[in-house]
Amino acid sequence: MASANTGFFLTIEGCEGAGKTTAVNVIKQWLDSRSIEFTETREPGGTPMAENLRSLLLDHGDEKVADITELLLMFAARSQNLFHNIEPALKQGRVVLCDRFTDATFAYQGGGRQLGVQQIATLETLVQGERRPDMTILLDVEPEVGLARARSRAAEQGGQLDRIEQEAMDFFSRVRNAYLERARQYPEQFEIIDAGQPLEVVKTQLLEVLERRLGDR
Repeated sequence: MASANTGFFLTIEGCEGAGKTTAVNVIKQWLDSRSIEFTETREPGGTPMAENLRSLLLDHGDEKVADITELLLMFAARSQNLFHNIEPALKQGRVVLCDRFTDATFAYQGGGRQLGVQQIATLETLVQGERRPDMTILLDVEPEVGLARARSRAAEQGGQLDRIEQEAMDFFSRVRNAYLERARQYPEQFEIIDAGQPLEVVKTQLLEVLERRLGDR
């Protein structure tokens, strides 16, 4: 059980269209309702430099991004986020709520790009040391359903899918499978929620998880 005197590192994961933004808002409301101090951040991003790296990673450009370059940029942004946001907040005893973290790298660059897991694990240790999430909520959804949601959202906002969102369906199938494999490997860390269910059902299950894992703070 989490102690009120120690920080708690909570990450949200899921493929495109899984509903991470909605889940983050539900969690923030729950934390506020209990007067639990928290720091919100996202990856890639979270600091000015890391947000610039995010733009390089996600924006469309004329220069093709090599897979290993993508991986290195992800960890460069993560290093800044850890240094400026995550580690200081945890040392203050706060909850850190992070939209994606290294499990996304294992899923997208490991599963999707099919880069070696050992390469990612080496960078994970280099950048993070022993830091790992205390809990990861994985919003699981069929890739076809999630991408349809992502396309609909982009159309409503008058924009387009980002560079990674435009990958082929088999890419996202590998991403999803890699996420589920991570959850099987680390059952004490992961809470899986079926994000294909109606929104109110997903919200109810989110709140149940929060009460069970953070209700004593």
